[in-house]
Amino acid sequence: MKLAEALNLRADIAKRIAQLGSRLQNNALVQEGEQPAENPKSLLTELNELIIQQEELIGKINLTNAKTVSEGKTLTEMIAHKDCVRDKISIMRAFLDAASRTVSRGLRSEIKILSTVNVAELRKQVDALEKDFRETDVKIQSLNWSTELI
Repeated sequence: MKLAEALNLRADIAKRIAQLGSRLQNNALVQEGEQPAENPKSLLTELNELIIQQEELIGKINLTNAKTVSEGKTLTEMIAHKDCVRDKISIMRAFLDAASRTVSRGLRSEIKILSTVNVAELRKQVDALEKDFRETDVKIQSLNWSTELI
């Protein structure tokens, strides 16, 4: 199985676990003399089986990510880099949006509001970060589809 297939399976299992959680909540209580729509014991058995599958799959994915090396970096390091760059981009975009807001003045005597940074220069830095993010993501996706799950 390719790593990408395992990642898709992990996402599917996580979705099924969440759905089972909802179904368990919906069948936790019934009125006296009534039966639940679904048997909670069966749902719990299914949940336990899925949790075991999920744990095994996550372990294999993490092991594969840690042992897969490309251009001197493990897949785990590339994922960490991508996540951190994504977070920085998000913060920088919000900051630059705030720094580039214009404040209109009704009178010349009102206080003038100025940006504390060179917005154009920082936007270029964000553009470079976005390029790095895209390139890293492409490398990760390529490795996901070419790497066998350990």
